[in-house]
Amino acid sequence: MELTEALVQDAFVRRFCSECAAINDKLYDQFSNLKPESILRSSHLFEGRYENIYVREGELENMELISNVATRLAADALGMEPSDLKLGWWFNLMQSNQRTLPHRHDDDDELLSAVYYVRVPPRSGNLVLHQAGTTTEVMPVEGNFIFFRPQALHEVTRNLSKHSRLSIGMNFGPRVSVF
Repeated sequence: MELTEALVQDAFVRRFCSECAAINDKLYDQFSNLKPESILRSSHLFEGRYENIYVREGELENMELISNVATRLAADALGMEPSDLKLGWWFNLMQSNQRTLPHRHDDDDELLSAVYYVRVPPRSGNLVLHQAGTTTEVMPVEGNFIFFRPQALHEVTRNLSKHSRLSIGMNFGPRVSVF
């Protein structure tokens, strides 16, 4: 089934990337060792934790692969060319006993949202999607992309493990040409 059809029928679409999964440990280490000046900003302070951590472009060498794969998959889902999409991304680091509160990604020109899982210890939180009166709980798997509609109210359940969980949130919108 094509990604586009699946998004119409289901709350989400899961895609595994073996070449991305192969670099997860290195990406996690690079993120964990970032210098403060490498972080552009943090946003969405809830329950004492910033839910979104924005890193300077080029600081993490492995992000290019993940960005390229994600953009290709999103373009396929939307019936567009990858060059017609722009990608915004951020990290979501959840320590033990933290969670991500319910929110949407439909603030601007978002066409599609996704999450990529870098480090997911057992019991470290599931993605919960609330759409059209139904709730779907998605168990995260390292190396997986989960694509969903930006209008979907979603959250992440509490990290019940003793370890950090790291994912990358993404929004795809139309690339606007400026002459």
